[in-house]
Amino acid sequence: MLYQLYETQRALLAPFSEFAGASAKLYNHPLSPFAHAPMAQRVSASFDLMQRLAKDYEKPAFNITSAVVGGVTVAVQEQVAIEKPFCRLLRFKRFTDDARALTTMKSQPTVLVVAPLSGHHSTLLRDTVKSLLHDHKVFITDWTDARMVPVEAGPFHLDDYVEYVQEFIRHIGPAVHVISVCQPTVPVLAAVSLMASRGEATPRTLTMMGGPIDARRSPTAVNNLAMNKSHSWFETNVIYRVPPNYPGAGRPVYPGFLQHTGFVAMNPDRHLHSHYDYFRDLIKGDDDSAEAHRQFYDEYNAVLDMPAEYYLDTIKTVFQDFALVSGTWDVRGQRVRPQDITTGALLTIEGELDDISGAGQTKAAHDLCSGIPKSRRFHYDAEGAGHYGIFSGRRWREKVYPEVRAFIARHDRAALRKAA
Repeated sequence: MLYQLYETQRALLAPFSEFAGASAKLYNHPLSPFAHAPMAQRVSASFDLMQRLAKDYEKPAFNITSAVVGGVTVAVQEQVAIEKPFCRLLRFKRFTDDARALTTMKSQPTVLVVAPLSGHHSTLLRDTVKSLLHDHKVFITDWTDARMVPVEAGPFHLDDYVEYVQEFIRHIGPAVHVISVCQPTVPVLAAVSLMASRGEATPRTLTMMGGPIDARRSPTAVNNLAMNKSHSWFETNVIYRVPPNYPGAGRPVYPGFLQHTGFVAMNPDRHLHSHYDYFRDLIKGDDDSAEAHRQFYDEYNAVLDMPAEYYLDTIKTVFQDFALVSGTWDVRGQRVRPQDITTGALLTIEGELDDISGAGQTKAAHDLCSGIPKSRRFHYDAEGAGHYGIFSGRRWREKVYPEVRAFIARHDRAALRKAA
């Protein structure tokens, strides 16, 4: 019923949002007589803010059309490598007529970025992909909004997530370097562990960033909620069925609008100040600051529904049973044993100010991956970085990415020397 009420509210607000947007332009357009009325800029700013607070935010596009390789600007085309009911494997294919740049691109390492299925779309990692494209061939998981997946496609469990990751790794090949950001650190480690246990080739490197490998360490507000409420509480209070106006009508999901409410509730003052600053920037005519605000919230406010089975499995496995670190997690009847990973290298990254995955939670992977020699295991603490700062923004570009790039390059060369 709550989902239906939300949809009703969204439908009622849609005309108001359109009206507010049109009114903002009416009082701001230089050819409009209303733009020269007293307080016109303030009125326009008020309507603009109302429009953004009331509008519905659709999934943004990556909009990555170029990258710089060796000082040469090359074209980038987004391609679908594999399409499955709940996820697309995207490849950002680079093209150039410059012979030197083409030679460089062919020799660069291949990276699979496993994006989180935890509320936001994979486009949240746009900055991550943009940086990686300068020095790597890049693939990324693009998870599908569960409300768009027909019930006939069946359920999607955490075990399915693990199998998706394995299929993508096999498709790309063992020369791949895998980067998992936040939530997928757990299923990615499970996927690679199972491959190692079966004697399959595993990725050259694993980079794990800000994820709940061991959520018992430095628990955050997010961890405490998951740990202090019973599994049945989540099933009763946050799972709803998709309304009839979507392809996935009837599918049980954890709705995106509930997740977004939780995101905002974690830092309400910060969001309030951000919107007020946006209002002031509009009045002052600071277009650059206003556009930066729009870009951030266009991404932040665009959320997806998660399959109920996957969400409930994650709550139980990761945050209540701690099955990965306890050594009790079975996927399709096979025990997850990270200690079976003996090849490749491991890099864990944590943000000093991360309020989603606390200090030590990602670093715990080192204790589990005891089969990887210590000489090939590394950890990096990003000073001054919050959760989003380890994969997006200035700190990612200036501090974190250089570490990731050097780590991948070093171990890619080592693997090539060994193969030769």
